[in-house]
Amino acid sequence: MNKGRKITGGKYHSFRKTKLFERAGQPRLVVLGETRRKYLRTRSGDRKFVLLKENRVNLIIDGKTRKAEIINVEETPQNRFFARQNRLMKGAIIITSLGKAKITNRPSQEGCVNAIFLEK
Repeated sequence: MNKGRKITGGKYHSFRKTKLFERAGQPRLVVLGETRRKYLRTRSGDRKFVLLKENRVNLIIDGKTRKAEIINVEETPQNRFFARQNRLMKGAIIITSLGKAKITNRPSQEGCVNAIFLEK
């Protein structure tokens, strides 16, 4: 089947262009490394801080928050190859200076990395 063609061979014509808010943004891949952020202009002129690289985590241990260094990414539930690339994403198991932890937020959306403590 030809893309964009009717069964008779005629073309399909779009009735309008894609609006700016309908377009897909660039994929934001948060990687382990020295902290780098950038901000994006969002709708109505607001700002959203986006994380590109991070090496620190806000770690919750027994209800108290502590900062820790991220040493390595052990595994990611989405794809095992993401752990090899040291990508930080929700659900990833990371090794910190205090022990193992699980990332609970979406770093590419929020501009920081939050995690809960699992074990030493």
